Amino acid sequence: MSSSSSASSSSSSEDGNGNGHGARRGGGDFEGPSLTRRRGNNEIWPGPFVEDLVVKVAIDASRSIGRLAAAGAIANVFQQVCGKKWKYGVRVQEKEQEKVCSTWQAVSRSDPLWHRLTSVIWGRTHRMHTTWHEEYVYRHQTSQNFRLGRSVHVTLHFDPSGVDIPDGLTCRCLTLSDTHLACGFADGTVRLFDLATRLHVATFHPQHGDRFGRFSRAVSGIIITDPRIIFATLDGDIYVAIIEGQHQARRAHIGNIVDDGSLVDFTGCGRWWVGLYAGVPGRAIHIWDGNTEELVYVNTTLTDRESLRGWHMLTELTEAIGRVRVTSQESAVACTSNKYMVLDLRNPAFPLHDRESARGFIVNTLDTNNEAFIIVDNRGRAIVRRADTLEELCRFNTRLGNLMGFMNLGYALLCAAGVIRVWGVEHGQYLYSFGENIGAVNAMAGDDRHVAAASSNSTIHLWDFGAQ
Repeated sequence: MSSSSSASSSSSSEDGNGNGHGARRGGGDFEGPSLTRRRGNNEIWPGPFVEDLVVKVAIDASRSIGRLAAAGAIANVFQQVCGKKWKYGVRVQEKEQEKVCSTWQAVSRSDPLWHRLTSVIWGRTHRMHTTWHEEYVYRHQTSQNFRLGRSVHVTLHFDPSGVDIPDGLTCRCLTLSDTHLACGFADGTVRLFDLATRLHVATFHPQHGDRFGRFSRAVSGIIITDPRIIFATLDGDIYVAIIEGQHQARRAHIGNIVDDGSLVDFTGCGRWWVGLYAGVPGRAIHIWDGNTEELVYVNTTLTDRESLRGWHMLTELTEAIGRVRVTSQESAVACTSNKYMVLDLRNPAFPLHDRESARGFIVNTLDTNNEAFIIVDNRGRAIVRRADTLEELCRFNTRLGNLMGFMNLGYALLCAAGVIRVWGVEHGQYLYSFGENIGAVNAMAGDDRHVAAASSNSTIHLWDFGAQ
C-alpha cells in the first residue's frame, strides 16, 4: 500500500492538458445574500425559514462557484448573525442577541438541515456516518482530496486458478458501490472485493459454457444494489445473486442472441436495468423493471451500423462498440462511435435527445453522474452536458487519443498510455495526473470516493480518496 498524491497540479487548464472553460462563471469567496437588512420590529426568523435560507445560499454557491464553495457559504450565513452583535444592521442588546443566536445555533445543529444539504450538494440520500452533519463534512473533505490528488493506492489480489479459456482473466468491466468493487472477466466470472478490507470476498459464475463463441459468456456489465449484485453476459443472459448469500447466481433472464444480437454493455440502478445490444437492427436498447425483472422496452436503431461488429465480439476481443450509463434522474445515455442518445427510462418510446457527430466519439469516455454526462470526440474535445436539456456545463481539450475514463460529481478522470489525468467538471480546468503509470487499461470505474482500473496484465488497481 502506498500513499499517492498528484504528479502535477494546476488551477487552470492552460497549465497541463486543458484549455478548459466552464459555462458557469466563478471565482472569489461566496458571501451569499445580505443578512443585514432590517425586518419589522426586529423580529426573529423562525427555524424553518432559516433552514430554507441556508439551503438556498448553499445551492447558489455550488452553482456559481462549485460544490466545495457551499461549506464556506453556509458558515458565512451563521457567522454574519452570531459572529457579531448585530441584527439586520442594528446593534442589539445582549439578551436579544442571545435569543437570535439560540435560534440560528439550533438550526446549525439540525440533522434534517444537514440531510437536505447533503442531498442537494453531494447527491447522497443515505448516510454512512452517525449524523448527516458528519456525512456532509466527510463528502466535502473527500471531494477536496480528489481536487488535491490525495489518495491511497493499492492493488487487489485474487486466486486466478480455474480459468479455462485463453484471455479469461481479461477484466472487461468494473462497478463500485459504497462497500464493494465488482470485476467482470472475459470467462464470465465476477469477482467481488470488500472495500473496507480490500479482500476478495466472493466469486460468481454463469451457469453455462460458451454456446456461441469463446467470449459469449464474457461479462458485459454489473449492477450493485445492496444486497443484490446483477450481472449480464455477452450472449444476453442476466444473473442475480445475494452478496452476503451462498454466492450462487440465479439466471433472471435467458438471452436470445439470434433475435437480439450481442449484449455489448449493461448497466442500471435499483429501479431499472438497461442493456445495449448490437447485431440485429432496431433492437439496440432493452430496458427491464429491476423490481419485477420484466422486460418493458425494446427499440432504437443506435447500433444498427455496428451489427457485424456485434457478432465478432462473440469470438474476438474487439474495441468497444457502444456504452450506456444511467443518471439518478431515471434517464439513460447511450452512445456509439458516431451517435449518442438520451432516454427517459419511464417513457423510453420517445427519446429526449438523439444526436450524431461528424467528428465521431471515443466510446470508452462516455459516463454520467447524477444529472450530467461526459463524452470526448475523436479530436480529444470533452464536453459535459446536462442529460435532460443538453445544456453545456463545461468543455476542455484533452489533447489525447485512445482514452478511457469516467466522471463523478466533481471530476472527470481520463486514462491514456497508462496515466490517469483529472479535470474539474464544474469549470473544465485541468488539475493533475496520477503518479502511477499502470500500463494499458481494459476497464475503469469510479465514484465520489474510489477509482478502480484494470490493467491488461490482470492487475486491479484501487485508489481511495476517502477523508482520513
